[in-house]
Amino acid sequence: MKELKLMKGNEALAEAAIRAGADAYFGYPITPQSEVIEYLMLERPEERTGMVVLQAESEVAAINMVYGAAACGKKVMTSSSSPGVSLKLEGISYIAGAELPCVIVNVMRGGPGLGTIQPSQADYFQATKGGGHGDYRLIVLAPSTVQEMADFVDKGFEMAFKYRNPVMILSDGAIGQMMEKVYLPEQKERLSNEEIVKKYGDWATTGRPDSRERNIITSLNLKSEVQEVHNIKLQAKYKLIEKNETMHEEFQCEDADYIIVAFGSSARISQKTVQLAREKGYKVGLIRPITLWPYPSAAIAKYADKVKGFLSVEMNAGQMVEDVRLAANGKAPVEHYGRMGGMIASPSEVLDALEQKLIK
Repeated sequence: MKELKLMKGNEALAEAAIRAGADAYFGYPITPQSEVIEYLMLERPEERTGMVVLQAESEVAAINMVYGAAACGKKVMTSSSSPGVSLKLEGISYIAGAELPCVIVNVMRGGPGLGTIQPSQADYFQATKGGGHGDYRLIVLAPSTVQEMADFVDKGFEMAFKYRNPVMILSDGAIGQMMEKVYLPEQKERLSNEEIVKKYGDWATTGRPDSRERNIITSLNLKSEVQEVHNIKLQAKYKLIEKNETMHEEFQCEDADYIIVAFGSSARISQKTVQLAREKGYKVGLIRPITLWPYPSAAIAKYADKVKGFLSVEMNAGQMVEDVRLAANGKAPVEHYGRMGGMIASPSEVLDALEQKLIK
């Protein structure tokens, strides 16, 4: 039976990791996600489930610990906030190149640089366009509630192991710090090495039986022709993910003349904007991308020749708006409204922007 509790987003995510049967968490404190590791330390999951929780000496160390545990076929998670994720990017690229499953959490704060500890959505490019070096992709989930902070942990692990690919939960300081009621999942048992092989295949470094050659986990291919074959394989996998895993939510789009596109905290704000707009007689809807990669381009494209315009609402200078424009393909105007530096727009401010930029 699921348990109902009042929790911060960061706390709900941490508890969900324990209940997902995670084997390990490696991280480093940074505001506004420090509650993740603090909660795990206080809960002592090593006594509940045997889960390892370790504060590494740095973000670089933490992501390389994730690499090692993931190579053993273990469910492993790390979390950080914007500057910390930047430090992890080399390791993230290595993990993607080695085709290892893991869950990486970014509770975004304002930048660039050290910036502010207040919420932001300015890491969209970093998460969805690579961030690190090379041709790779992360599956990116964007929660908008504390409940989704919890739900996306187990879902993230499932997708990570299904495709042997890192999954990022891209949240922000508002969702990480806010408190809401959350239904926590039932406890899953951690898997043994034998169960890992049975469930996910015999690719991990779980010890070599006599029946096969050694498993070698690496992202290093010094021969260009070998690296190209590997890259072609990765691109085929990414196309399969795009085909199967795109998720979004629509709100009052059926008769809409204008559609707001927003994710995370901005989507919560924009849903209220839709209500305010309809009270003024404007037919406005909302599309909330749940997967930021793969991006729900088809959901936007199907309305592009029916609406008078799209407004991309983000807490940044304009990042996701590029994907909205690509999806609309010139069939409808696409405008952007954003606040920066940790500032959060109000529903009325979004409505003012919609009137000024599109309705006029």
